[in-house]
Amino acid sequence: MPTRVCCCCSALRPRYKRLVDNIFPEDPKDGLVKADMEKLTFYAVSAPEKLDRIGSYLAERLSRDVVRHRSGYVLIAMEALDQLLMACHSQSIKPFVESFLHMVAKLLESGEPKLQVLGTNSFVKFANIEEDTPSYHRRYDFFVSRFSAMCHSCHSDPEIRTEIRIAGIRGIQGVVRKTVNDELRATIWEPQHMDKIVPSLLFNMQKIEEVDSRIGPPSSPSAADKEENPAVLAENCFRELLGRATFGNMNNAVRPVFAHLDHHKLWDPNEFAVHCFKIIMYSIQAQYSHHVIQEILGHLDSHKKDSPRVRAGIIQVLLEAVAIAAKGSIGPTVLEVFNTLLKHLRLSVEFEANDLQEGSVNSANLNTSSKDNDEKIVQNAIIQTIGFFGSNLPDYQRSEIMMFIMGKVPVFGTSTHTLDISQLRELGTRRIQIMLLRSLLMVTSGYKAKTIVTALPGSFLDPLLSPSLMEDYELRQLVLEVMHNLMDRHDNRAKLRGIRIIPDVADLKIKREKICRQDTSFMKKNGQQLYRHIYLGCKEDDNVQKNYELLYTSLALITIELANEEVVIDLIRLAIALQDSAIINEDNLSMFHRCGIMALVAAYLNFVSQMIAVPAFCQHVSKVIEIRTLEAPYFLPEHIFRDKCMLPKSLEKHEKNLYFLTNKIAESLGGSGYSVERLSVPYVPQVTALFPSGKKPHKPRHKHKDEDRLSRRKSIVDTVSIQVDILSNSIPSDDVVSNTEEITFEALKKAIDTSGMEEQEKEKRRLVIEKFQKAPFEEIAAQCESKANLLHDRLAQILELTIRPPPSPSGTLTITSGHAQYQSVPVYEMKFPDLCVY
Repeated sequence: MPTRVCCCCSALRPRYKRLVDNIFPEDPKDGLVKADMEKLTFYAVSAPEKLDRIGSYLAERLSRDVVRHRSGYVLIAMEALDQLLMACHSQSIKPFVESFLHMVAKLLESGEPKLQVLGTNSFVKFANIEEDTPSYHRRYDFFVSRFSAMCHSCHSDPEIRTEIRIAGIRGIQGVVRKTVNDELRATIWEPQHMDKIVPSLLFNMQKIEEVDSRIGPPSSPSAADKEENPAVLAENCFRELLGRATFGNMNNAVRPVFAHLDHHKLWDPNEFAVHCFKIIMYSIQAQYSHHVIQEILGHLDSHKKDSPRVRAGIIQVLLEAVAIAAKGSIGPTVLEVFNTLLKHLRLSVEFEANDLQEGSVNSANLNTSSKDNDEKIVQNAIIQTIGFFGSNLPDYQRSEIMMFIMGKVPVFGTSTHTLDISQLRELGTRRIQIMLLRSLLMVTSGYKAKTIVTALPGSFLDPLLSPSLMEDYELRQLVLEVMHNLMDRHDNRAKLRGIRIIPDVADLKIKREKICRQDTSFMKKNGQQLYRHIYLGCKEDDNVQKNYELLYTSLALITIELANEEVVIDLIRLAIALQDSAIINEDNLSMFHRCGIMALVAAYLNFVSQMIAVPAFCQHVSKVIEIRTLEAPYFLPEHIFRDKCMLPKSLEKHEKNLYFLTNKIAESLGGSGYSVERLSVPYVPQVTALFPSGKKPHKPRHKHKDEDRLSRRKSIVDTVSIQVDILSNSIPSDDVVSNTEEITFEALKKAIDTSGMEEQEKEKRRLVIEKFQKAPFEEIAAQCESKANLLHDRLAQILELTIRPPPSPSGTLTITSGHAQYQSVPVYEMKFPDLCVY
């Protein structure tokens, strides 16, 4: 009971003290005296200069009552303070606020839960008051610390513990609301405060159930949940805090999240971590999303030596963040994201390779297998993140990312790749090639370029078709799938899925457009490179059914997207060459692979014959397929790729009617206006298309026999043509010396009138140039070689010339051009730029 003073003393006391004393009843159970409270309020409003004294006196009484454990009078004092605070809005309220906050601090310091809750409620009411002018000298350090401590309450009574935690969360929410709106007072965003606020909220959010069940943005909790559930209230406060974060203080709000997740080991499993960052990404302003992504990448770098599951958890969080950020602003972090992910992909492969080596040495099979599986989880998470991020980028950025990833792929014999593979062995290098191609496959998915030159520039196509990426059937599959993503501009690939004999191609409703000028130019420049890749890919001895399916799809897509009449003829020549290679079998392929090639050729010729719609061609193909169905079903894809298919012992005894014949095809196409002269020239892949950089692969798996044959038939078009011109002009002829032309009038007239001869010379030069531009490579090579042989024989008969002995033991001469040596006919020692002939 408060001390009562006598009437004489009471009359001498200041009026504000008398008014304050009168609001306290003799029995605190009676509560605040409302009539006297109205008088005190009127006095405070009328004389605002007295507010600071009223506040000081109330604080003095409250402090005394708290010490004496007079909870009833404490409640009355706080109620009076709250009413005065809500009623008075003037400049003089600031000193009163200091007294008020001092009294709230006294309540929070007390050990009684009821008083702590009471002080928190009063502070929340104060936080909701909008002051006319901010008070820059006021600090809330104590309240941040105290409310954070209340959020971690460990009271023995569960109900009281929940009540204290809710009070702590509401107090933090009040501090945030009171401080974040003042731009000049940003103390709440300082790291020492965020390191207390954020972990306190996350500690209570961990109690929420089914945290990862939301698909879209987290829904706002109901009002009842906010008041009763600490987890929901903490989550709501966390969202509000992040929503008020600006450019300068975003990082201070996010970094404590990483510290909390690390300390409580919440990356494995990472459901709560994913939930937290979903809240972060949906709560912050869209233009700040890249800040969060940068922080995740930095945290991933700092944990690069942690366990695979921890790294996988961080990467999955990055995936969720990227998935949300990609819908809005992603800022300048595109290349940084991919560069960091590819670096960690390399580290994961390196760790996996090291674990395999240690496992083989120590024979720790169980531990090694477990680690390998964990590293595969990391690698799959990285690839998924790369693919999702890349698929959400605009086309112009996606093309840059494609080049960026392709530049990281290790290709033997070149130094263009920028990924450090010095610590990787052969197995690790193959693994990183597969991982990077899988990443590239996901990035190219859905990419639509107007022209094929944009999708497959030379700087991208050359390393993609490198022999280093043909050493394994899985690598070849990934290369072909990447090419399909970039070639298929009209979504026809799904209709071509699976290698089969299509009865009626028109039923597929294939979409195609007229071949544009840029695509025609692309095929003239890079067509031989594509044909060679398909040709050699068909003849690999480790092919499986999927390889043949993808090769068939490649041929079909080239036909749909890039084929004019000239390309169609080249593709048919390629198919016939594959059929011949399967029959001759110079590569010693198994019977399954030989029959697989035959089935591939049948499926493609059936497709292309219907695409170009030449009746005679379709009739020949259909007839061969019909005979095969009856006599050699293992030459058809529907049979050879079944689990139990009877294979022949040899192919030499088969009749010609089981094969597609070049003369029949040429006859049928020639009747429809196609230029079929090149069909008579067998297709031979060009070596020069393989190594544009002039270097051989450093470490090939095996040397193709085709390359042996090609080395003897290397293109000597330029070399021989230059030799023919020089020799024909420089070597004297007996005919020219011995025979003298008679000078007559007609001869003089012809010598004077040279206009007709000039026209003939121009036409001759034009035909020669056109021939070298458009004629097949094999035809030019064969013709030039024949002319060179004739010229050599004639010169040997007429002149006695000294020929330098050839260095090779076989007696033939060797021509060295840039990067490879080729056997050729004997020629004279001459020097040309980039050409050395011995």
